[in-house]
Amino acid sequence: MNGILGVLGGMGPLATVDFFHKIVEETRVNADQQHVPVVIDSVPQIPCRVAAILSGGESPFPYMLAGLRRLEGAGAECAVIACNTAHFWYDELASVSGMPMLHIVDAVADELAHHDAMRKPVGLLATEATLHANIYQERLADRKTDFMLLSPAERAELVLPAIALVKQHKLEPAGRLLEQAITLLRQRGAGACVLACTELPVALAAVGSPLLSQSIDASRALARASVRWSMRRRQEIAASG
Repeated sequence: MNGILGVLGGMGPLATVDFFHKIVEETRVNADQQHVPVVIDSVPQIPCRVAAILSGGESPFPYMLAGLRRLEGAGAECAVIACNTAHFWYDELASVSGMPMLHIVDAVADELAHHDAMRKPVGLLATEATLHANIYQERLADRKTDFMLLSPAERAELVLPAIALVKQHKLEPAGRLLEQAITLLRQRGAGACVLACTELPVALAAVGSPLLSQSIDASRALARASVRWSMRRRQEIAASG
């Protein structure tokens, strides 16, 4: 089997399931055998990424590296991290990984490049750790992207509880909170809103919110990039005989 994608997941488990579902949805083929071969390492016991970044909690890096090693051992040729905040350790992981890795912000950048709403500031919804670490802002600095954020109080009232509720599998109240957050950003002039936490699209989908299709889903962007990589890799292998 060739073109195997490795998914470093478990951060959190439901978001990992959602990401795999999107890989399947984004693969336009006619038979099972044409789909992307995927191996998933979902170990939820990875230490909290937010605590590690914001308050000196235990680093998840050794656990994530162990997951990458397991993916390599299972035959993966390329890896993705199904968590936005965990990309804080992307460069460190990529430097020791024996396989290429796709970056979720690069995938989002590809989506934004073709989005009409880029003429306006981009609303960014994420964990406090993702925002504090400037994971999106630094990666998109050369694209001159203007970001718009909710106030810390609004994030504490709307976004952070929504993320926590998804992890508790309380999806409907999470979705309603997130709708309020996106509505505030759009009322203030945001164009596209980036759902830069893998729990957020799960919340909007649970309430059937039309705001989901009007936002940039980072999980789906990474799923599309993953499908493109696997299809290209299998074509290269087929062409080489």
